[in-house]
Amino acid sequence: MAAYFDRFVRRHMNALRLARWGVPADGTGMGALVIYSNHPAWWDAAILIVAADRLFPGRESFAPFDAAMLEKYGIFRKMGAFPVDLDSARGAAQFLAASRAILGAPNRAVWITAQGRFADVRARPLGLKPGVARLAEIAPEATFLPLAVEYAFWDERGAEAFLAFGAPLAAAELRALPRPERLARLETALTATLDRLSADVVAREPERFETLLAGRRGVGGVYDGWRRLAAALTGRRFEPGHRSGDAEEMRSR
Repeated sequence: MAAYFDRFVRRHMNALRLARWGVPADGTGMGALVIYSNHPAWWDAAILIVAADRLFPGRESFAPFDAAMLEKYGIFRKMGAFPVDLDSARGAAQFLAASRAILGAPNRAVWITAQGRFADVRARPLGLKPGVARLAEIAPEATFLPLAVEYAFWDERGAEAFLAFGAPLAAAELRALPRPERLARLETALTATLDRLSADVVAREPERFETLLAGRRGVGGVYDGWRRLAAALTGRRFEPGHRSGDAEEMRSR
């Protein structure tokens, strides 16, 4: 399924980029991971599946999923999604019980879109759901990683997806804080990561990022056909995109 979403992202987006300053640690000695992110778009599920496969290949990954939506998109069960009823108090108990079982093994990760709703990357405060802070109590050996996710259109037809991880937070240290302060600490860390990532996105400089996936470049159709012909007639190499940097980077990898 990771291979399927790899192709899916390549087909529909120009690139998936990881900030060079936001590369996650290798995870050695971190125990189980709680990777919590903002939730800007429908694309998040596909992007996080690809990120899990590319950046944490040695871990089993799981994610809470709206129970009603999981009935509609049952394929996500095969990729580690577990149902949570978002419209009742029972949902919180479901989330904690499933997370406790998952985080009991050190080679696992739970990925959480912690806002619990779609929200613009510029919205402040982020309004993280309190359940993410409760995980420090049930998994004191775990490590929390803030993950910023953003999308933008640069020079190509397809959109760009951007990721950046913040500094790791030890569950034991978070557990020592009262719950409101713990949640605030998690939100502050994610907000800072988002703000730094947004500054790089606004700069529109691809060299600030590592390209994890490169999609189909150019406009296609008649327009690219004419450009290809013009390049051939003048003895130039045809480059379908407006920038050549991404293609050169991917050839060098």
